[in-house]
Amino acid sequence: MNALPHPSGHAPVHVVVGGGQAAAAAVTAMREAGFSGRIVLVGAEAHLPYERPPLSKEVLVTPQAAQVSIHPEGFYAEKGIECRFGDAAVHFDADERRLELASGETLAFDKLLLATGARARAYPLLDQLGSGVFTLRTLDDAEALRGHIWPGRRVLVVGGGVIGLEVAASAVIMGADVTVIERGARLMARGAPAPMVETLIALHRDKGVTFALGADLVEATRANTREITLSAADGRQFVGDLVVYGIGVELNVDLAISAGLRVEDGIVVDEYGRTSHPDIYAAGDVARQWTPARGTHLRFETWANAQNQGTGVGRAMVTGEPCAFEVPWYWTDQYGHNFQVAGAQEADEWLHRGEPGALKATVFGLKDDVVVGAFTVDNGREMRPARAMIATGHRITDRTLIANPKTDLRKVADGRL
Repeated sequence: MNALPHPSGHAPVHVVVGGGQAAAAAVTAMREAGFSGRIVLVGAEAHLPYERPPLSKEVLVTPQAAQVSIHPEGFYAEKGIECRFGDAAVHFDADERRLELASGETLAFDKLLLATGARARAYPLLDQLGSGVFTLRTLDDAEALRGHIWPGRRVLVVGGGVIGLEVAASAVIMGADVTVIERGARLMARGAPAPMVETLIALHRDKGVTFALGADLVEATRANTREITLSAADGRQFVGDLVVYGIGVELNVDLAISAGLRVEDGIVVDEYGRTSHPDIYAAGDVARQWTPARGTHLRFETWANAQNQGTGVGRAMVTGEPCAFEVPWYWTDQYGHNFQVAGAQEADEWLHRGEPGALKATVFGLKDDVVVGAFTVDNGREMRPARAMIATGHRITDRTLIANPKTDLRKVADGRL
């Protein structure tokens, strides 16, 4: 095996494992923080690091206009970042500080960052059907799925989370007939406030989407080479031409476990992004980060978290400064409408600015009059002050003032109102 030299007095080497948002943000932050040593970026996929949000939208609907690469190809060379794309990391020794790749190459490092993300959770009941069954987690997944959706196709979307609803919206735009099948009693049970879900359901139904809630699938059959039938425990049957499922993810923690790192629903890290080994770090979907403001470890699967945490941990590896905790936030675009969510998903009261259910609104979640969460519909300009109010635990003393759409939330957030 060819090993990267690691002599005494060498320039420090940082190796980053991952090909997504957190990894790209981290290597960028290292250079911006003044790190002049060697950086090696290792990605299992052959693609340049890319963003995932476009996969369920632009890559499906308008592939010719889709922009997914986080940085252009020349960026990494310009920054002096060595790349090993399409060469998966298979093992590392934390004490020896050596990482082994699938190609047989080994890389010596001083510090290692794991930004290995997650993969789509498998659904054996559906996978056994073989062709016509898709997941959507990678760029290759999106490109494969795109070729199977056209006007008149009957698409069965299994899983009513963010990805499922985004795929449903894209399929409808592409002319398909869509049914969303969800095992639970409501859509996006873990990912969105109930009032926002009501707005989304109304939007989808207006576009012709059929919803089947509380549908526990027990059988999946193919009547011929084309038609797929899914059967629920209560007797309902759903017939389609293809199935797209999204039932959550499985974290890519195998490397961390084999190296003896602490793993509990993610790789456990401190406020610097350090794992249980002082020279091994983690960031992004796979990391469960200590947050002093909450007094606990938290893990988030969002673009914003991957970007912010990747940047923070990359900087921490160079400067030793702790990562700043950001209020959890994400967005979803469906049928040309933008929904943004921040903070807690549950609240004692939801305070609307504008008419409830309107497609242009800001809604605050309150607990004991304190803002703990918020969502916007086609009103993203108000998300920044809303997040600031969540971060400071802003107490609402005048509901009429907040509910008035003409009130400037920026002045409320910074104490001028």
